[in-house]
Amino acid sequence: MQVPLLDLKAQYAKLRDEVRPAIDEVLDSQICIGGPKAEALEKAVAAYSDCRFAVGASSGTDAILNALMSLGLGAGDEVITTPYTFFATGGCIARLGAKPVFVDIDPKTYNIDPKLAAKAVTKKTKAIMPVHLYGQMADLDLLMAVARDAKLAVIEDAAQSIGSTYRGKKAGSVGTCGCFSFFPSKNLGGVGDGGMVVTNDPALAERLAVMRNHGSQPKYYHKFIGGNFRLDAIQAAALLVKLKYLPAWHEGRRKNAAYYDNKFAGQKKIVTPYIESWNYSIYNQYVIRVPNRDTVLAHLRDKKIGSEIYYPVPLHLQECFAYLGYKAGSLPHSEAAAKETLALPIYAELTDEMKDYVAASVLEAV
Repeated sequence: MQVPLLDLKAQYAKLRDEVRPAIDEVLDSQICIGGPKAEALEKAVAAYSDCRFAVGASSGTDAILNALMSLGLGAGDEVITTPYTFFATGGCIARLGAKPVFVDIDPKTYNIDPKLAAKAVTKKTKAIMPVHLYGQMADLDLLMAVARDAKLAVIEDAAQSIGSTYRGKKAGSVGTCGCFSFFPSKNLGGVGDGGMVVTNDPALAERLAVMRNHGSQPKYYHKFIGGNFRLDAIQAAALLVKLKYLPAWHEGRRKNAAYYDNKFAGQKKIVTPYIESWNYSIYNQYVIRVPNRDTVLAHLRDKKIGSEIYYPVPLHLQECFAYLGYKAGSLPHSEAAAKETLALPIYAELTDEMKDYVAASVLEAV
């Protein structure tokens, strides 16, 4: 048996008769950037996320970059964030000349430790960027309190967590703004790159819309230096089709996660995902922790089972961030997670037979 980490062909086979006409409609109109499809998606994602506004972006990375730029972050500013995340989180901060300040994670959830974030605030801190990793939102109560006291922006990196909730509140709706990614592997994935910023702040929403279009308003008149962060209409058309299926896909992943949890119950060497009781996780990834991670990974690949390491080198130890002065051992929980975690197939189209094969193979290796 072969079990890929993600099978987008299985998903597309069920949606082909809806996606193709939607894309053809864009091609027939030749409104290929922005336009009615993009506007409709913005309204739909805003409503889904319990936010007043949504501004499309060319990728999840550009959504973060636009949020930082629109909030005025730049040289000399500090942004507190996690090192245990995809590169875009720290990379966007550094691209603007600001300083990413990495603090360690909660070893159970893998999300940023809010107490450590609170201790890292200085006079130069301008924002906190928690990452809602693997589909579970970070602990936001203390972060929001710290931000209010210090008058900081909170940018939710929700690239992996559209539709997840924290104490009943949707990802992106709690902080100053939230950033989503529509990279094809996400729970809501496009047919290429795409992203979105959601917010309840009308002034910020207006700034985001201007900044994504080179900072021009009206055309050819530039009050700000922005970027080309616009969402393609073809992506919007495909995502509009997929959005209505997203709740069912979330539940499919949650059902599969519960299936794995049951299979691995009682195994002392396998740590399954820890989900806080007040959180609704969408399981963008199902990540286990094992002491012999590389051996397990090799065994799964021999069995033709897709698996992935998220993330093998935390950001504070990346070569490009050496100038920040972090050393091995600086953030031990992030470093341990990088050495011991492994993602298993979790997509909604998995059959029980496939999940049994994956679970049995993991147990063999462990």
